[in-house]
Amino acid sequence: MKTDIPISDVMKHGVITVDIGKTAVDVAQSLKKNNIGCVIVTQKGKARGIVTERDIVQKVIALGKDAKKAKVQDFMSTPLRVIKDKDSIQDAAEAMKVYNVKRLPVINAKGQLIGIVTESDMVRVLPGLVEVLLEKKQYDEFRPNEELTGLCSICGLHSDSLVREDNGKLVCEECAEEEEV
Repeated sequence: MKTDIPISDVMKHGVITVDIGKTAVDVAQSLKKNNIGCVIVTQKGKARGIVTERDIVQKVIALGKDAKKAKVQDFMSTPLRVIKDKDSIQDAAEAMKVYNVKRLPVINAKGQLIGIVTESDMVRVLPGLVEVLLEKKQYDEFRPNEELTGLCSICGLHSDSLVREDNGKLVCEECAEEEEV
């Protein structure tokens, strides 16, 4: 089942950025000050890459580079993988899996950076989605011959004696009889 929940409902609005000319120390200070795990790297206002805590550790510190001299452009991760604000959380989860990333910057229709979604954001909404899926499964497990109350999928009229067809549609007795003919 594909979810149609837009990523804009899950993402963090606003993004902390650093200029491409900054150093590893500048980035580390920004991460600490804002209590975050990554920053988006910009050049002349355009998003160009991403730097995570892990990037600093593995690409600067572990290699013995001077963090005061290491320029962001030398250790940022590129290309920058993004998602559109109208895309669904399922699209985001699939992109994270395909690109093996834990964070996706979010852009609007004009290509402007407007937010970021992380694995943690996705996990935060997971319990609610699981609950909805379980309810749907229980609802779908009604036996086909059980009578239900609601709107007929064919004629749209209310009926106290709907039956579930093999295709899952709920139909009134009149429409069910017409389909058999």
